[in-house]
Formats: sequence, C-alpha cells, structure tokens
Amino acid sequence: MPRVKLFDEDEVLNKAIELFWKKGYHATSIQDLVSFLGINRGSLYDTFGGKRELFDKAFQLYRAENLKGMIQFFEAQSSVKSGFRNLFERGIDESICDVDNKGCFAVNTTTELLPGEDEILEVLQENKRAFEGVFCDFLLKGQENGEIQESKNLEAIARLFFTFFSGLKVVAKVQANREELMSSVDEILVLLD
Repeated sequence: MPRVKLFDEDEVLNKAIELFWKKGYHATSIQDLVSFLGINRGSLYDTFGGKRELFDKAFQLYRAENLKGMIQFFEAQSSVKSGFRNLFERGIDESICDVDNKGCFAVNTTTELLPGEDEILEVLQENKRAFEGVFCDFLLKGQENGEIQESKNLEAIARLFFTFFSGLKVVAKVQANREELMSSVDEILVLLD
C-alpha cells in the first residue's frame, strides 16, 4: 500500500525557496532541507528526487510567480517611464529593507553558478529571456502610444533594463544608499526620452 503524503508540496516548495534563497544552493545541505522543510529524507527523495530536483522545482515556482507578478505590475502602470521608475524604486526599497539582505534569488543563483552547471545555466538564461520579453512588451506599449520614439531599439533597451535591474539588486546589498541608487535610475531612464 502506497504511503500517504502528510505535507503540501507547494508549501514545501515555498519553504525550499526561502532556504535556498537565504543560504544558496551549494551551502544548503540535505540535512538543512530536512530540518527546515519538516519532512524526512525519504519523503524528500520520493517526492522531489533529491536536492537538485527540489531546487529546480522551487526555482521554477519562484520564476513563474515573479514573472506573473511582473506582468501584473506593468499592467497597473499609467506610463512606461514611470512604470520602470516604479519597478526600479521598488527593487531598491525591497533590497534596502530586507533584514536578511538576501537580494534577488535569481541573481544570487547566477552569481553562485559554477562552471559545468549547464542545467541551472539554461534555466537562468530562460529566466533572463522571459523577463526581457516582458520588459520589451511593456516598452512596445509605450512606443505604440507615442511615449517612446519609434527609432528606439526596444530589445536592446529591454536587455539593458534587465541587466540594470539585476545589478541594482546586487549593489543595494552592499551600498544601501537609496539616494545614490535612485540617481542611477533617473540617469538610465533618460534612454526613454
């Protein structure tokens, strides 16, 4: 007779996100996972396959939720320029106010990446493309309504804005000077003029 799971998989994945985000993939042991998630090793292996598979599923959930949130955020913005300003400002504020100083899970995973970790690299590249696509779609909306000049290369700006946003998350961890960071935001948004 098969064993009945006594835990909610989504709840476990959300807790795994929290732990991997705080400690990083490499610094998180199976014992850390078992203790933090409140499930036994057998259940972890039976349900998720192991540490790498659990990380992959947790990161995919994080990525899907973040992408959905980003789309909803942009849909609620009144203009493209103010929308990006609001996004960058929110990213700065979240980073500065984070008592654990975690930064961005995706950025942390990227900086932790070791040579030869092609599966994680592929997921991170997919994440980058997806977010750049959302940024580009939002920029296109601005071009269509006349807010952004037709001559602007939206794909290049989307790539630059993704790079800038990722970099903000890193810099805000080591330099929590909101005024300086917002000055950088104002400078990069000149690209939309």
